[in-house]
Amino acid sequence: MSDTRDRIRRRVHATPGLHFRRIGRELDLATGQVQYHLRRLEREGAIVEEPVSGKTHYFAPSFEPWERRTIAFLRRETARGIIVRLAADGRKRPPELAAELELAESTISWHLSTLAEHDVVEKSAASPMTVSLTRPDRTTELIDVVSPSVSDRLVDRFLRTVDEML
Repeated sequence: MSDTRDRIRRRVHATPGLHFRRIGRELDLATGQVQYHLRRLEREGAIVEEPVSGKTHYFAPSFEPWERRTIAFLRRETARGIIVRLAADGRKRPPELAAELELAESTISWHLSTLAEHDVVEKSAASPMTVSLTRPDRTTELIDVVSPSVSDRLVDRFLRTVDEML
């Protein structure tokens, strides 16, 4: 295995859920290099990719699909805030989450729908609706595995600012 490919593999295994651009930035590699080596690593079974809401994230093969999706969301500031709050407090109503996270209810609603689509949270059928984690114990373990990068947080804050302006 080439040195570059081994560096990428080690980074992905050490930091599950990295997305394509971050791998290139952190390892100071050209886009073509990253693409080539990721493809080779995936064919060799050394890593797996998981596309989640517009970004492709990379993982060691030991993570199951639900864990990969959850980790991908934990790398995004707003989704992480929602997940962490639900892990700490249990079942919540969306307006409570919006107030606690100081976000627009529409932003919370969009994130909750996306998280529910990927089976990270579940929405109650009752009125008023509440949300909770689908797998709270495993989610709590995964929270400790992931800490979002500064660049990921900045992009999320920019998107939040644009959302608030609309």
